[in-house]
Order: sequence, then C-alpha cells, then structure tokens
Amino acid sequence: MQRIAQPDEHEVVFGLYAGGREYWLLLSADPVFARAHLVTKRPRNQPEPPGFLAALRSRLQDAHLKAVEQVRFDRMLHLTFEGEKGRHTLVAELMGKHSNLVLLDEAGRILAVIKPVPPTKSSRPLLGGHPYVAPPFPPKPPIWEAREGDDPKGFEGGSPFLLKLAAAEGAGYLEDLGRRVETGSFVPVLSPGHGAYPLSVAALGLQEFRRESLSIALEQHYALAVPEHHASILRTSLRANLERVLLAREVALSELEQSVEAAAKAPLNQLYGELILAYGSSLHGGESELEAIDYEGNPVRVKLDPELSALENANRYFEKAKKAKGRIGLVQDQIARLGAERDEVAGLLARLDSAERLVELEDLRDRAASRRWLHTQAQRAKSGKAEDRPYEGHRIRELVGPGGYRILYGETASANDYLTMRVAKPSDWWLHVRGAVSAHVVILTGKQPEKVQRETLLFAAKVAVANSPSKHSGYVPVDYTLKKYVRKPKGAPAGTALYTHEKTLHVEP
Repeated sequence: MQRIAQPDEHEVVFGLYAGGREYWLLLSADPVFARAHLVTKRPRNQPEPPGFLAALRSRLQDAHLKAVEQVRFDRMLHLTFEGEKGRHTLVAELMGKHSNLVLLDEAGRILAVIKPVPPTKSSRPLLGGHPYVAPPFPPKPPIWEAREGDDPKGFEGGSPFLLKLAAAEGAGYLEDLGRRVETGSFVPVLSPGHGAYPLSVAALGLQEFRRESLSIALEQHYALAVPEHHASILRTSLRANLERVLLAREVALSELEQSVEAAAKAPLNQLYGELILAYGSSLHGGESELEAIDYEGNPVRVKLDPELSALENANRYFEKAKKAKGRIGLVQDQIARLGAERDEVAGLLARLDSAERLVELEDLRDRAASRRWLHTQAQRAKSGKAEDRPYEGHRIRELVGPGGYRILYGETASANDYLTMRVAKPSDWWLHVRGAVSAHVVILTGKQPEKVQRETLLFAAKVAVANSPSKHSGYVPVDYTLKKYVRKPKGAPAGTALYTHEKTLHVEP
C-alpha cells in the first residue's frame, strides 16, 4: 500500500504496487453509486484529511494486501492487510443507501467507519470501539442454482435486472452464468446511459461496446453517470430555490404597488381631514358620514367613525396621509430594487433550462449563493416539526437591501425583543435611532459583517427612521453596532435595549 486518498466523504482510493505496476483501487460507500473497481486516474484529496482517512493511513500505509474476498454472492468485500501494525480487515458493505466502509483490527473490533451508525438509528450500530457485527442476512444459494418456478427471493444475487436479462436470454442462462462465475469467463461491456456489465446485455435491446476489463467499463460509465446525477439534483434544487425567490419577489412587489396606490391617496386623506375640521361645528357625534363641499365646489362624502369625535376622525385621516407620504420614498426605492432582482432571478431560471453540464449548473448555484437566494433548512422546534409561522407570529418584516442583504425590523415592542434576542446572530448589524423610540433593525450578515457596505447600512438606518416618531424630522442620528454588543436589562419593558461599541449615521428622512 503506497498511497491512500479520500476524494469525498463516501469514497476512498488505494494506491497499490504489485508486479512492477501501480494500481488504483476505488471503494465507494455512496448511497447511490456504491461500488468497487480499479481506476486509471490518480485521485485527488480533500483539503483537510477526514478522520477515517487518518485511521486508514495510520494502520494500512506500507502494509500488504493479502486477500480480497467476496462474502458468498452478496454485495460485500473483505480486504485483508498485513503490515507493521498487524493484521487488519477492511469491510466494504456495498448495499445501496446502507453502504459503508469499516476498518477492523485482528480481533474484529471496529477501528473506524466512514459513515458511523449510532444505536439510535440502527439495531446494528457501527461505531469505533464496538465489535463488528455482519448484516443479518441468512445464507442463500446463488442465483444460478435457481430453476424455473423457483422464487428468486430465495436466492442470492438475483437482481431484477439480472432476472429480466435471464428471461430475455432463455432457458439455461442462469446455469451458464454459474459456469462463467466459477471460471471467470466474462466479456465486459459498456452500455451508454445504462451501465457496465460483465456479460452482454444485447438481449434486452441495449446498445453495448466491448471493453478490456469490467473496471474500465465501470470507470467510463460512472465518469458520466455521477456528474449527470449530481447535475439533476442540483438543477432540481436550484429551480425550487429560484422559483421560491421569484414568487416572493413578485408577492412583495404586488404589496409595494398597493402601498404606492395608498400613497397616491395621501392628498385625498389630507383633504378629508381638513374638511372634517372645517365642518366640525355641524357634527354632533355619532355620524358615520359627512357631506361637504371641497375647495373646488364639488360635493364630497367623507366616511366617519361614529365612535370618534370630529377631531379624532380628522387626525385619523391626517395620520394616514402622513404615513403614506413618509414611506413613499422608501417604497419606491424598494420597488426598483426588487424589480431588478426579480428580473435577475427570471434570467437565471432561463439559463437553468438551457444549462446541460454540471459546471454550468455550479456557476449558476454560485451566483445564486452570492445573492443569498439559496434556501437553508429552517430550524426545527424540539418536537421536530417546523414552525407553523415565521418568527413565531411576531410582526417582523423583511426587506432586501443593497447588495442583496436581508434586512429585518420589528413593528411592535415584542417583535423588536424577539428580533434582537432570538433572531439576530452575534455578527449581525443592529441599528436603532439614537436616544429615541424606533424599530430594532437587523442586517443579516452571514457571519461576515465586514463585507456590509455603507450603502446597505444607510438603507437600514432609513428603515429605522421610517419606523420611528423621528420620521418627519431633519437629520436623524442612527446608531449601529454588532448584535453581540446589545443586551436587554433584566426586568426592562419589551423593546428596551442597551448597547455599546456603537457608531452613528446621520440620516435625512
């Protein structure tokens, strides 16, 4: 054994020297592509050697491979090594999603496992320090001993594909297969898009090409099959993520357009408030409507809340007008930003449909990741079930700021508390109007606060001002600091926060 590499989390490759030649033996415990065969390409290694690779190197480096044995006709191999560290066995269980690689000492005790299996997940745990227990499969005769009318489940090695091939080949095929296994008389073929096989599969109508060895056929098959599989998974995942983002942006734009429509009514609400004050002396309380004449001599009907006084009804309209005018700049800026982002997402979806190679899809994934569009699995409650409502029902709103950063703010004191104490991470930026009441605003930084540009901080500061009584002031100071410097005094009212290490931005609403 001259070299041991672990290209990925499920795969190891051994560099073996024999007869003046170097060989590369691949063992894969991949849940989809579990296999064992020789390869021609030198393996790459992960930047940081995993623990399983370290265990293999410490015990098998420079050892001699003495035997490779298949367990009956099952999907299991025992590789026996002898060297200065003693005798060791590497068990390759190549059984679909349950595949594993297990290193044993001479006494049969587990030294390392490429995929540890705790007792909570299986009745046959595979953990270091425990004795190795083989899969509980009762011995069965090999499939070539089956005869017409036998139940194939009672035989070992009878895959649905093999049985289909045997039926296509006709009587005597399984007996001939047995003779070929005993003598090693194989004719390896590669069937593009289907697989590599030790014997012809032409009887099934599949195209096939002869290969020098089964390992070469397998290597060529998986060189295409593995990237195609990963490309398919990546394409599906990307499409789901991008469609989710596109829908979210379209819904947000629709809501913002409604805000613009509401803002367009600001002059009308202002007029209604003024008319109520002008005609206030004619109101005696309890009216649900006011009939008045506007400044141009046109009749106007103004709805009233019968439970409010004339002054209270007027102030209600004035507040609507003020709120609409105060938010229109922020809303229009957000519409432009979200509109551009929606178009960008739609463009990526179009490119996704035309991308064929894995490298193209990986480029699209990296682009989506840089724009923070990839969904990360939501944290689950202790019960194991996802939260029914985001932020446990607290009124926390989300905006998209410059650079694609997610910006959250609370609409109530309890929402501010929840946002600051439960949602924000220590490395997120936290903003608040200096010395006054305002929403708590958080910029989610993904543990990289230093990358957040001043433009994004200013945008978030304007959000804090827009959600505070200072929104109609001149220049408003807004403090910002990292969440790790923010705390809530014990027993303080909801929304109260103390902070240090702050810097200040001056915002013009």
